[in-house]
Amino acid sequence: MREHSELGVCVLLLALGALVLTDALTMDVDITQRGPVGPKTVPIVVGAGLLVIAALLAVDVLRGGHGEAEGGEDVDLSEPADWRTVLLLAGVFLGSAVLIEPLGFPVAGALLFWGAAFALGSRRFDKDPLIAAALSLSTYVVFNNLLGVPLPGGPLMGVL
Repeated sequence: MREHSELGVCVLLLALGALVLTDALTMDVDITQRGPVGPKTVPIVVGAGLLVIAALLAVDVLRGGHGEAEGGEDVDLSEPADWRTVLLLAGVFLGSAVLIEPLGFPVAGALLFWGAAFALGSRRFDKDPLIAAALSLSTYVVFNNLLGVPLPGGPLMGVL
């Protein structure tokens, strides 16, 4: 089965396409429907595209096709995986998901950006928190104020 390991990607794309289509087809859009193209259109196209790509990739893999490493790729497959970094990143993402409601996006986002930088090897303790805070605040302002996508502000809601 090792020569057909790319079939796992096909299964993932198939499951993701089915999930997107199921969500799109069960979406309640009576209020937001204006004209023939509504909020269901793009998710249906994306879900159908995922199913088509999964099928085409599966056919290619079963016919003997496989992914080729790029010429400039510098991954040494003989080295073991860096599980410390993977677990740190997973912890940072989960922590951010848990903290976004009580602390708000600006604080949780800053912790996410700083934690991801730390997990990936940055040790600039003087600049990383400032950059993370600036990225988080600018992301919050862009989404909340400019795009109209409400994000939880947490304790900073009255300040921002």
